[in-house]
Amino acid sequence: MSQTKTIRPVAIVGANRIPFCRAGTGYADLTNLDMLVSALQGLVDRYNLHGQQMDELVAGAVMTFPKDFNLAREALLGTSLSPLTPGITLQQACGTSLQAAFGIASKIACGQIECGIAAGTDSASDVPVLFSRRFSQRLVALSKAKTTRQKLAILKGFRPSELAPVAPAISEPRTELSMGEHCELMAKQWQIGREAQDELALASHHRAESAYSNCFFDDLLSPCAGMLRDNNLRQDLTLAQLEKLKPSFDRSAKGTLTAGNSTPLTDGAASLLLASEEWAAANNLPVLARLTHMETAAVDHVGGEGLLMAPTVAVANMLSRAELSLQDFTHYEIHEAFAAQVLCTLKAWESEEYCRERLGLEKALGSIDRDKLNMTGSSLAIGHPFAATGARIAGTLARQLQLAGQGRGLISICTAGHPGEITVAGAAIVLPRDSHARRLL
Repeated sequence: MSQTKTIRPVAIVGANRIPFCRAGTGYADLTNLDMLVSALQGLVDRYNLHGQQMDELVAGAVMTFPKDFNLAREALLGTSLSPLTPGITLQQACGTSLQAAFGIASKIACGQIECGIAAGTDSASDVPVLFSRRFSQRLVALSKAKTTRQKLAILKGFRPSELAPVAPAISEPRTELSMGEHCELMAKQWQIGREAQDELALASHHRAESAYSNCFFDDLLSPCAGMLRDNNLRQDLTLAQLEKLKPSFDRSAKGTLTAGNSTPLTDGAASLLLASEEWAAANNLPVLARLTHMETAAVDHVGGEGLLMAPTVAVANMLSRAELSLQDFTHYEIHEAFAAQVLCTLKAWESEEYCRERLGLEKALGSIDRDKLNMTGSSLAIGHPFAATGARIAGTLARQLQLAGQGRGLISICTAGHPGEITVAGAAIVLPRDSHARRLL
C-alpha cells in the first residue's frame, strides 16, 4: 500500500547572480553559457557545493542559438557541481527562472527531490542573426546536391538580397507590436502619465543605489568579467534628466514610455538554491525564506487585453487560494519591465470595476503601501536579462525577509513571448518562523 506524503515546506537556501550589464558593454564578448556558468559557480562557491550532486538544475534563456543544446546541462558541466546532476532547460520568457523555481519547489514539496537550483541567463549582445529563409533553403539544398549541374541549378536565380541578415524579432507574433508599444497602449487605457512613470524609475535607481551603499547585495552578487555591480544603475540620476528623454515607442506628443522609464536590453544571469529544510539542515545551510504559494495566469492580448496585465489575474487567483489579502504583505517585488506596467497593475488592483468584471471579485483588491514596493530597486535600475529576472527577484526578496527577521513577500512578474499566450508568475514567500502560513503548492 502506498503512503500519502505530506506537503513539505520549501526553503530558499541561497541565491547568486552576476552584475547585470547593458547590452554591448561589460559582457559584450560573453555568451549565455558563459554567464550562466559564472552565476552558478558563484552559487557553488558561496554555499560550498563543490562536488555536490543536486537533484536538479533547471535553467533557460530566451535569446538562444541552435548550438545551445540543453543549456542547463552544459552550464552544469562547466561548474564544480557533481556531473551526476541532471540539467533541464526550459523557456517562459521573462518568467523562465521563476517558473524553474516553481517546478523544483513542487517536487520538493511532494518529496520527489530534496534540492535543486533554478537559474536563468540572457544576452542581448550575443543574439542569433539568420539568413533569409530563401537563402537557408538554398544552403540545405546545396548540401544535398551531388553534381556540379545540380549545384548550379540550385544557385540559379540567386540575388545578393538573400544575404541580408534577419535579426531576432522584437514584436509579438500575433500583433506585430513590441512589448513597449503594447505597454504604451496600456498606459493610455489606464491613464498613466509620464511624470508618474519617471518618478517610479527614479525611485528604483535611488533605492538600488542605497542598497549597494548598505552592502545589501554583497551576499547576492559574484563578480564576472571584471564587473562588480550593475552598470545600468545611475546614482546621480535626477527627475530633470528623465524629463528630457524623448518617447521611445509612441513618438508623438502622446507618448509616455522612454528609455529612462523602460528597462534596457541587458546581459546577465542569476541562480536560486531551493531545498527541503531537512536537506538544508543536513548541509549546514541557512533558510532564508519559504516559497509557499505559486500561480501562473494568462490574458487574451490578441482579443484586446493589455499584454502585460496577467499579473493582476495571477495574484488575484493566488490570494484567493491562500486566503490572503493584498495588504497582508510586508514586501512587494513587482518586476519593472516598464514603469507604466507596474502602475497599470497597481491601478487595476485598486479598480472596483476591473476587479469585479475581469477578476470576478466582489470588491477591489485595494492599494499597497508604496514604501514596501521594490525596496532595494528593481529592473528599471538593475536591468532585465529576460530569463534571469525571476531568480534575481526571488533571491532579493528572500534576503530582505531574512534581514527583517519576519514578514511575508509577494512577487509579481509579467512576461511575454509565446504566440497567443501571455503568462505571469506570482509567488508568495513567507519566513520559516511564520508557522501559521498555509502552503498550497
